[in-house]
Amino acid sequence: MHMAWLRHVGGRLKSDYRYSSGLVYNTFPVPPKGADLSSLEPLAQAVLDARAAHPGAKLADLYDPDLMPTALRNAHRALDRTVERLYRRTGFASERERVEHLFKLYEEMHKPLQAATKGSSRRRRR
Repeated sequence: MHMAWLRHVGGRLKSDYRYSSGLVYNTFPVPPKGADLSSLEPLAQAVLDARAAHPGAKLADLYDPDLMPTALRNAHRALDRTVERLYRRTGFASERERVEHLFKLYEEMHKPLQAATKGSSRRRRR
């Protein structure tokens, strides 16, 4: 979910993603209140355990799409599915659906801020 947000909000500089706290991190819509995050810990640990199974490997090697160990790929898929279901019970069929959903959540996050800003505007003196 966060990578989909980064790809659409942060953009790229040459071939690298542009990541900033103000533009990407602080604007990212976290899962809705009340979402049960406890299911993520064992899945995140499974990712770490799958990495630990290859002690001499560099991250670049572990995450090479053609060489990624099956256990690591499966651990990431399980974690990704669970994160998606924190946002929406049915998951997402495409990156476009993910980003559209995140932008809707972003709009909801900012409604209280927009209302507060409208009420505090003053007329300028001439």
